[in-house]
Amino acid sequence: MTPSRPYLVRALNEWILDNQCTPYVLVDASLAGVQVPQDYVNKGQIVLNISMTAVQNLLIDDQGLSFNARFGGVPMSVYVPTVAILAIYAKENGQGMVFGSEAGAPDPNDPPEPPKPKQTESETKASSGRPSLKVVK
Repeated sequence: MTPSRPYLVRALNEWILDNQCTPYVLVDASLAGVQVPQDYVNKGQIVLNISMTAVQNLLIDDQGLSFNARFGGVPMSVYVPTVAILAIYAKENGQGMVFGSEAGAPDPNDPPEPPKPKQTESETKASSGRPSLKVVK
């Protein structure tokens, strides 16, 4: 079967808009083919506002999500392959969906990245905790 993620992203985007909320997508900016403003990437991820007031020419198809927008006043074409979309949710209440691994997603059994330098105890404490989403304006 084909991946369900593009269908779910389209449906959830419509649902969020129908409820007068702002759709945000969380993107893995480190995957191949992702074209986003790198100045706004944080820890390999970026949150994008895909509301009609924030973007132009939004297209969500089976291959990915694309649109034109301004970032810091600079126009840019954005493209996000479907497998790089990690979540879609409403800004106002957090309602939405986080996507897990499915057919077409990057293989979790790929060789791991080379080990990073060992962190000190204080660095480990500072970086531990729950992941959080950040609003990008």
